[in-house]
Amino acid sequence: MLAGSYNPLLVVLSVLVAVLASFTALDMAARVSASRHRGAATGWLLAGAVAMGTGIWSMHFVGMLAFRLPIPLGYAFWPTFESLLVAIATSLFALWLVSRPTLSYTRLALGALLMGLGIAWMHYVGMAALRMRPAIDYVPSRVALSILIAVLASWAALHIALRMRARQGALPQRVAAAVVMGLAIVGMHYTGMAAARFPSGSVCAAAAGGGIGVEWLAACVVLLTVAMMAVVLVIPLFEQRTQARVLQRRNSTLSASLDDARKELFHASRHDSLTGLPNRQLSHERIDQLLQHCHAARLACAVMALDLDEFRHINSAFGAQAGDAVMVDVAEQLRRLLPDDGLVGRLGGDKYVIALPLADDAGATPLAERIVVALGAVRMDGRDMRVTASLGVALYPAHGATAAPLVAHAEIATSHAKLAGRNTHARFAEWMSADAEQDRRLLQDLRQAVGTPQLGLHYQPRVHAESGLVTGAEALLRWRHPVHGPVPSGRIIRLAEQNGLMEGIGQWVLDEACRQMRSWHDAGHSGWQVSVNLSGLQLGSPDLVEQVRQVLQRHELEPSRLVLEVSENAVTRDAEAAVAVLRAIAALGVGISIDDFGTGFSSLLQLRRLPATEIKIDRAFVMALEDSDEDVVVVAAIVALGHALNMEVVAKGIETPGQRTYAERLGCDHLQGYQLGRPVGPESFMRLYGGGGL
Repeated sequence: MLAGSYNPLLVVLSVLVAVLASFTALDMAARVSASRHRGAATGWLLAGAVAMGTGIWSMHFVGMLAFRLPIPLGYAFWPTFESLLVAIATSLFALWLVSRPTLSYTRLALGALLMGLGIAWMHYVGMAALRMRPAIDYVPSRVALSILIAVLASWAALHIALRMRARQGALPQRVAAAVVMGLAIVGMHYTGMAAARFPSGSVCAAAAGGGIGVEWLAACVVLLTVAMMAVVLVIPLFEQRTQARVLQRRNSTLSASLDDARKELFHASRHDSLTGLPNRQLSHERIDQLLQHCHAARLACAVMALDLDEFRHINSAFGAQAGDAVMVDVAEQLRRLLPDDGLVGRLGGDKYVIALPLADDAGATPLAERIVVALGAVRMDGRDMRVTASLGVALYPAHGATAAPLVAHAEIATSHAKLAGRNTHARFAEWMSADAEQDRRLLQDLRQAVGTPQLGLHYQPRVHAESGLVTGAEALLRWRHPVHGPVPSGRIIRLAEQNGLMEGIGQWVLDEACRQMRSWHDAGHSGWQVSVNLSGLQLGSPDLVEQVRQVLQRHELEPSRLVLEVSENAVTRDAEAAVAVLRAIAALGVGISIDDFGTGFSSLLQLRRLPATEIKIDRAFVMALEDSDEDVVVVAAIVALGHALNMEVVAKGIETPGQRTYAERLGCDHLQGYQLGRPVGPESFMRLYGGGGL
């Protein structure tokens, strides 16, 4: 065998080249991953592959040059060039792999195997460029070990590159990582060289047959090594200079446009981005300025808070973009309605604020009515939208002297307008603030209202789900205060129950509802039913059964035409007594309905004990049918339970066509809600529904 030797200086040089190539690879991998533009990332990827591949190839041939045999050596051109292409292709694959957003352990191992095989291929193709005669004799175990080292080195290189990319390590860490990678690559090379044995009498055919001489190869390696170092050194400098020029250009542009940006930012911080209206902060400031003007001119001032009714249904049915279009159109409608000295602002969400000077307080009511009516003309994509709003009015100086209390009082009035049935307006009154003294004053007014036209019943239609015919109505108590306007029914019931008025008011409601039903029967609607709500206090009255019997006799009304609605909470106050009273009423032939079913704590237990003929699904479940699969399941279960117990099921609170469709498909027997009809007076009820269907 020919004995080989190594030049120590060239061996050290090969190690340095390997470390430099590794440093280049880490730097390029980081740049490829950090690049946000696909074109730039591709450029860095190709440049990195050339630099890294050239570095690995240069390290290999520096190691080959370090190897000496006692015969002339040379290298065939095409195998040498092939080994360079293999090194570049392997580097391209490695850089592409570590630039992926995620890299599983399986893909990492597969990539290390392919990259290791590529490096080994490059090495042994480069060895084959010697064209030894006879051929080089390789020790199989050492060849296998060199390939294993190449795979492990590739795995270490990929793993380190990924860790450096995630942590963005400092320069010392990157140098340390490059040293580890370089030593691993060198280890593979010299293990592969140790596997080669050259028989005695071997001749290098490449040296004898016009191959690349050692001197030319050394020059080529030096040239490529210098080029690689230039890539490492020049590219960061070029990038820094480019970034510096870009930064300088940006600074000059930023300096020129800073004033404009400040103005835009200031405007954006005080205006709504969608409608361009003043936001809450700016609206308060301008209202305060308007109040100062009104004070100086001895004028009144109206501050109104407007809240769109069930605006979320528009978003659900047509999408957020359609909802935004409606918000913009509402803003335009309000602008057109107000004089030049009026203010329209957006408080947030679907809430607006309006302020304008008035000659006197009386001018606020007609303006509020015009606003409510005008919103019916809102359009979206060329078609009319059914938009309603609740509007609250506060007046200067009666309800406040500055913007903050006036807006707050207007918002309170808006809430009461919603409770009073929505699509209406309400003027702020002190009793709306739920103070004990205000309750006392309102209670005094309620005592005086009993027996007068201030108190009346409105009727909301109930529709048969399958036929679409009106089957009756629910009687709802309404109080229109002569000064404050509509008072929410919940407030009436609370005051009446707390102050001993509930029995008298409840008896009047029952009598009036049956009288009205008798009138409708005489008009040809003998199939209609009327539903009347019973409070917990009425259930506790020992005279309730007799009152029901007498009112049916007085108006000659069949018991089956009357349905009394009770909530689960009302029954649970004194369950035993309430169940006994309801059974006695049911024995008369009067229907019993469990209202707001599903909200009590003992629904199934009460359902089994009560003599109910129907259950009304709480509106909270119905309103969520279009958005919640869970609520669909709940409603379906309630319907199945009711039908299994021979009860009819009523879906209340239907406000959209989609909710109606769901309720019909799930098997509800009757439907009730604003989508079918709002509560109206008896004359309007006959005019709207006397024809029978919807």
